[in-house]
Amino acid sequence: MDGGLPTDDTLTVHQANPSRSLDEDAVRAVLALAVESEGFMIQRLSIVLADHATVHELNREWLGHDYETDVVSFSLDEAALADKRIDGEIYVDLDTAAERAPDFGASFEAETLRYVLHGLLHLMGHDDATEEQRAAMRVLEDRYLGGC
Repeated sequence: MDGGLPTDDTLTVHQANPSRSLDEDAVRAVLALAVESEGFMIQRLSIVLADHATVHELNREWLGHDYETDVVSFSLDEAALADKRIDGEIYVDLDTAAERAPDFGASFEAETLRYVLHGLLHLMGHDDATEEQRAAMRVLEDRYLGGC
């Protein structure tokens, strides 16, 4: 892997939504920008572009939250964070992105890429439990969305 940027061996994008999809090159570009800017490297990362049912079930089963959400992420190697390595999975609800994008004056692609970034930032150790943390994550999301 060159400079920690994602390659086909380290980053996989799975189109798992039966009626919606996202440009995989756009996903790769925004991830590469964020990873490089934050000084991380991708050891292994799987992005699953899914639907309401899939993401809701993962949220309920693994996080104990019985409600729909836009993105869930799972670290597969907690020790990797200390070495600024990413080893994880991000599940993005494309249906939520399509529904919510108009509320924010965003395109479907921009809203979905925001969710991808949000999941990645969680894998990089960022949290959004407080209003201040949410605002800090939003600044980073905006920065990386603006750079692509």
